[in-house]
Amino acid sequence: MTAAVAQGGTTSPLAPPTHLPAPQTSRRAAKRVLPGFNLTLGFTLFYLSVIVLIPLSALIFKTFNLSWDQFVTAVSSPRVMASYRLTFGASFIAATVNAVFGLLLAWVLVRYEFPGKKLVDALVDLPFALPTAVAGISLTALLASNGWVGSLLEPYGIQLAFNRYGVVIALIFIGLPFVVRTVQPVLEDAEKELEEAATCLGATRLQTFRFVIFPTIAPALLTGFAMAFARAIGEYGSVIFIAGNMPMVSEITPLIIIGKLEQYDYAGATAVATVMLGISFVMLLVINALQAWQRQRGGAGA
Repeated sequence: MTAAVAQGGTTSPLAPPTHLPAPQTSRRAAKRVLPGFNLTLGFTLFYLSVIVLIPLSALIFKTFNLSWDQFVTAVSSPRVMASYRLTFGASFIAATVNAVFGLLLAWVLVRYEFPGKKLVDALVDLPFALPTAVAGISLTALLASNGWVGSLLEPYGIQLAFNRYGVVIALIFIGLPFVVRTVQPVLEDAEKELEEAATCLGATRLQTFRFVIFPTIAPALLTGFAMAFARAIGEYGSVIFIAGNMPMVSEITPLIIIGKLEQYDYAGATAVATVMLGISFVMLLVINALQAWQRQRGGAGA
């Protein structure tokens, strides 16, 4: 019967259609679901250019007023080189300390309940709200030889203020919230079932942390480290009160820039600032590359 129908030139309604129309994708279907993408992208690029790119470009172009020899002399004098070592070295040490103890503090706030937990959680954000000058004065009053802590350490020959140690302490103070607030949400969203499964399989606490928890929080921890490091490099207000500002000893690079501006050496100040900008950008680029590598490694492992 099917053959007869086929020979008669008619098609059975139960038979599947032999020719389906090719799917046509219109340009509207290729557009994004949310309208206004071109407008928002244009506004974003305009705002980014006005706030970030144009000022940084002006900083770089200002250095063109110097010849190459003048630029090298301005950015490589012994006093400036000593400030580079102090600024970047103290910032790295402070960011490393914050990465360790910030992770510990975030872990305690997420995994444990104790009296005063909300108060401790609120105190973490205090360096965000506290003016940096107030933080510097407070640390100086606390750690100076006549302060509460400094007076106890003075008989043992330990001095934490008006030297490099004071710089590191000030940078630790202002950078701690960046690590805590970056790692804390990741710990809250971590699946505890994976930890329980690792424990049931015989893993120790150290093995559970190393192979289950740490790969999950590593990108966030690197992000917090990068933010704390970048914040410490540009810190000025809290450091100048506790550092002592002794040339070649405890003088940070932002203070060098301020000093050149006060001497109307604008080209020299922009030259030093350009070097700091370049080094900071390279370091942040390396840290972001490490984050991308860690995410790819975690995705491949999953």
